[in-house]
Amino acid sequence: MSLSPPSSLRARAEALAGPLPPLQAQAEQLARTLLLGGHGRRQAGMGDEFWQYRPAEPGDAGRSIDWRRSGRSDGHFVREKEWQSAQSVHLWADLSASMGFSSDKNHPTKQERAGLLTMALAILLMRGGERVALASLGTPPRIGALQLRRIAEGLRFDPNAEAADVEAADYGAPDATSFLPKSRAVFLSDFLGPIEPLEHAIGAAADRGITGLLYQILDPAEEAFPFQGRTVFTSMAGGLRHETLRASDLRDRYLDRLSERKTQLAHLAHQAGWRFATHHTNTPAQPALLWLYEGLEGAR
Repeated sequence: MSLSPPSSLRARAEALAGPLPPLQAQAEQLARTLLLGGHGRRQAGMGDEFWQYRPAEPGDAGRSIDWRRSGRSDGHFVREKEWQSAQSVHLWADLSASMGFSSDKNHPTKQERAGLLTMALAILLMRGGERVALASLGTPPRIGALQLRRIAEGLRFDPNAEAADVEAADYGAPDATSFLPKSRAVFLSDFLGPIEPLEHAIGAAADRGITGLLYQILDPAEEAFPFQGRTVFTSMAGGLRHETLRASDLRDRYLDRLSERKTQLAHLAHQAGWRFATHHTNTPAQPALLWLYEGLEGAR
């Protein structure tokens, strides 16, 4: 068996660990402000904490009956414990061409911010004992360093990758059909593409009892529309193009459409029992990560 030269191994290790250090550093900083640990769920199962007594039912094993409690009444009672099994969380970060936009070199792209938040959230969740999966990989939720490495690799964006359909590559859409029932999910995207695929994904998730978060990530220019005069608008993948001599004339219509889209997203989330919020890439990532983490706690 041949061994790779140390220099080669180091280069590969650094390339592999590339996405991890800044994400781990931010997650560590935020973790100190959060109370992590076992998160008991108020339902019966395999746990350590007492939850409740319930009347014994046909089929209950004799060893599950609390004879001391039963001796104080005319019936038999089972002592139930709180289920503290690790939860499963599916994370989807939109890596489509649209997410590669940044209006200012000092601001991260939407894709970079989505990847940062996704990775940091995965670290926090795993530290809390949760199983996590990156939806685009199609693998089941797991826990551990190897799973974190898989997620980091899955979040690498390849701008040179060829798409069979350029127009379809402009925007991404999640697929929730393989998500575990009763799990939780987080979708991070600009959600500026056709809304029908997202409606289908949320519907499929809701049918399986999945709760979660919709987190819209926008560049500040997409919120303010500061364009004037002659402007050529081109989608990031080149599938769409529009030229105008008076860009300012489009501002009110654009802002109305953006407001309408946010209303649609908020309504879609509400109908499914999810939560929705918008984040801008020129603002710090830490409050966004905190909202995502606390939002998942509320989605139990």
